[in-house]
Amino acid sequence: MSREGGAKIGGYTVVADVGLSLLKLLREQLSPDPVPRPDLIGMASPVDKGDLALSLYLCSIRENGEARRNEMLPQGGVLRYPPLAVDLQYMLTAHSAADLHTRILDEHRILGKAMQVLYDNSVLRGPYLEGTLLENGEELRITPENLSSDQLTQLWQFGDNPYKLSLVYRIGPVLLESNRVKPGSRVLERRITLRDKGG
Repeated sequence: MSREGGAKIGGYTVVADVGLSLLKLLREQLSPDPVPRPDLIGMASPVDKGDLALSLYLCSIRENGEARRNEMLPQGGVLRYPPLAVDLQYMLTAHSAADLHTRILDEHRILGKAMQVLYDNSVLRGPYLEGTLLENGEELRITPENLSSDQLTQLWQFGDNPYKLSLVYRIGPVLLESNRVKPGSRVLERRITLRDKGG
């Protein structure tokens, strides 16, 4: 792990650590109401959700050009290549096993609570962070994606399964450390010569 200019950089587990951090937040804040048990919130596609009441699905990873870094990072006598800055896009979908008359209302309650929790924790810190994010004192920025109905249905690529109301959030930028390094040139001695221009 490296640190440059206040930015924290995670190893290859950082993508999984973001998912675990979101799960930790939502499980603590949505249980026992409106989701009876924390284990009913999990990572799964909306159509392969088992008995989950709320599924989180990482549907896209995109490079964040605005957060791209170009500077090499000095680290123990070598220069490490800059990290890859990415945004993670998560789809949250509620699922109710209730009968037809109350199913939709149950799902709306779950989504409403999830929106409230993510709004109140739009910068995720401290006890909710997992893995390398916690080790580095990282912060996660959570932003709702304002997608049109057409964009949402395009994002819903699950075969013949009909679209189900879902929330989409962007988490990022997340910095993924590079393993590439090159030798760093070190200044070992500086020699200054002064000449008198008198004449």
